[in-house]
Amino acid sequence: MQRMFLWLSALLALYVSGFASATSEPLPPGDDKPVPHIALLLPLKSAVFGSAAEAVRQGFQAAAEMEMRLPGGLPVRVYSCFDEGKDIAVLYHQAIAGGARAVVGPLTRSGAGVLAAEKDIPVPTLALNVVEGVPAGQLYSFGMAVEAEARQVAQLAVRQGLHQAIVIATRAQLAKRLQFAFEEEWNRSGGTILREIEFDNDPAVFADIAEMPDTAVFLATDAEKARLIRPYLPNKLPIFATSQIFVGNSDNLTNYDLNGIRFVDMPWLLQADHPAVMVYPRPVAPLSADHERLYALGIDAFRLIQLLLAGKVDTALPLDGVSGHIELDGRNFQRMAVPAMFTQGQAQTRSARAHAPQVPPDQSAVKP
Repeated sequence: MQRMFLWLSALLALYVSGFASATSEPLPPGDDKPVPHIALLLPLKSAVFGSAAEAVRQGFQAAAEMEMRLPGGLPVRVYSCFDEGKDIAVLYHQAIAGGARAVVGPLTRSGAGVLAAEKDIPVPTLALNVVEGVPAGQLYSFGMAVEAEARQVAQLAVRQGLHQAIVIATRAQLAKRLQFAFEEEWNRSGGTILREIEFDNDPAVFADIAEMPDTAVFLATDAEKARLIRPYLPNKLPIFATSQIFVGNSDNLTNYDLNGIRFVDMPWLLQADHPAVMVYPRPVAPLSADHERLYALGIDAFRLIQLLLAGKVDTALPLDGVSGHIELDGRNFQRMAVPAMFTQGQAQTRSARAHAPQVPPDQSAVKP
């Protein structure tokens, strides 16, 4: 209990200035006198991205509401739009004119690209997606790029002493992005790509895959495709994937079919008892695993904008975030996810597996 109290005190010490409190309802930009606030720019009205934006909003405001009891707080004002690619520049300038001392958003890649093209970024601004090139002014980026996870997985496999890889992907655009990122990092680390296999629901493509020393398998797929592929791969081949194959620990049927696969994901989904995770409230209504990740992104976005407002980024990082271990590379906040493995129908981190009951050898999955 004393350790938890000390940890909470250290967490609160990060927010030495510019504390924020959340408004109970999104506030539209007004024509009144500018009021200092933190602007949260999201495509809440978008038919495609609206639900994702709402999950981010909930997480951001859940974190902000924890600071409402502290003096000198800046309110959070939510600015919503239909299409960030078209609306974000106008929305950003409305927020600045309305008194925004800091801005979080946009959420989409197109919106981030439009904002990155702006020459005047006068206040700390945290885009929640990839920003290409050198950002102007005080523009930073933080997001959930799946390519970063694929590169981290390649590094994990290399650290386990593996030097050859078989890459299995589908024709989906996301799968190709995962494949490219993994192979790029694998080649950069001196590894060799033995084979590239395109899976089109025909398991015959795996007929000649045998157990080979020094070889990893990377699945650039989602959970559904991974369940179809896993039974056709030799048990002794180390198999790796990204968070795309994890839909939560409540789905035991899916997870049993993925036994032995190593992957990376957020502490928010994998480590409920982690001190950084326990501090923040869970969503009131249940969310899917994908939307839980966006909720966690919102929490950490709030924490990062507080550090930018306080001018404490250099001294407060790395940050133990609910979305991962966060460091700053230039203007990009990079997130390092937590390694885990499916064991007996549950996704478990290394520390959890170390304390789990042992199973008979003939029932165990591939050992880490």
